[in-house]
Amino acid sequence: MMPVDPEPAPRSRVAVMGDVAALAGVSAMTVSRVLNSPEKVRPETRARVLAAIRELGYLPNLAARVLATGRSGMLGVVSFDTTQYGPASILRAIEHAAIEHDYLVNIAGLRALDRGSIEEAVERLRRQSADGIVVIAPYESAAEGLRHLPSDLPVVNVGGGEDVPVPTVAVDQHAGAARATRHLLDLGHRTVWHVAGPPNWIDARDRVSGWRAALEAGGREIPEPLVGDWSPGTGYELGRRLARRPEVTAILVANDEMAMGVLRALREAGRRVPGDVSVAGFDDIPQAAYFWPPLTTVRQNFADVGRQAFALLHERIFALLHERVADGKPAARRIVEPELIVRESTGPARDRGGRDRDAPVPGHPSGSRDIAGGERSL
Repeated sequence: MMPVDPEPAPRSRVAVMGDVAALAGVSAMTVSRVLNSPEKVRPETRARVLAAIRELGYLPNLAARVLATGRSGMLGVVSFDTTQYGPASILRAIEHAAIEHDYLVNIAGLRALDRGSIEEAVERLRRQSADGIVVIAPYESAAEGLRHLPSDLPVVNVGGGEDVPVPTVAVDQHAGAARATRHLLDLGHRTVWHVAGPPNWIDARDRVSGWRAALEAGGREIPEPLVGDWSPGTGYELGRRLARRPEVTAILVANDEMAMGVLRALREAGRRVPGDVSVAGFDDIPQAAYFWPPLTTVRQNFADVGRQAFALLHERIFALLHERVADGKPAARRIVEPELIVRESTGPARDRGGRDRDAPVPGHPSGSRDIAGGERSL
């Protein structure tokens, strides 16, 4: 007797809204509300519907959703370089906040730092029916590009200057640099040298401004800043130049990666840190606590920046959707305060008698070589 082949399994079909409604025990109208106006649905019902959507792998029809609600459930992010620690951290925070509110995130990269590239990236996301867009572009040229975007498109900028015409979230770079500079002056250094970032970056410009203001307020000499490109390589080359100058006893570096290069250059030149030169950075990248010596730096709360950028964009989307945007009012601007993290790379200046600054100083982390314990915030 010939074996009988089993009947072929029924061909699976794509789940539709009715399947989700049946599995969740609700109406198709409720499923639609969960997708388009989740705040109008009770949390327990919303959770049941979302569980059914995940189980069935239901994918709402984007075109139908846009026609029915004017919203796609997709947000866009424009950024020049998401490999850098700051932009990558902000993007990650935006994505996490978006997921919590059932949004997808699409990223558009900039081909150059100019107005045309920003307008092109925004238009690309607009054609994909993005409900709103976050632009992570802390460059001088970004402000010009943001001035020419369609007024009916919700846009939020991260790191823009005060003249940016759209809602903005930014870290107070001026305050952070001033705080780090005062910390070095309070340790007895006559002045503080600065390794700056590229001049077309707003963050770099504001850090120079804060450094300069702190020196001016203290009546100190203001050395000419040395300009780098954010990379450890330029930090190393500029650090070699500074290492040859015996009058250099304190350096504020505009980011931690350049500070890494400065530390290596000083070590190769036989300049002890912090025995001969104190070094402070900016950003507090995860590796900063494990440099040798552990790096004093200005911590930026990038997670908070990303969350606030999403919150501003979400508000803007609903304001435009319900035509509640008041013309003539200045664009909202939210400022995130930085925090100075003091570690072992900064110490008291050597006194006139030549006292060794590597000696333990009460109340300062340089008195201990324990990485985990040698950190405090100001």
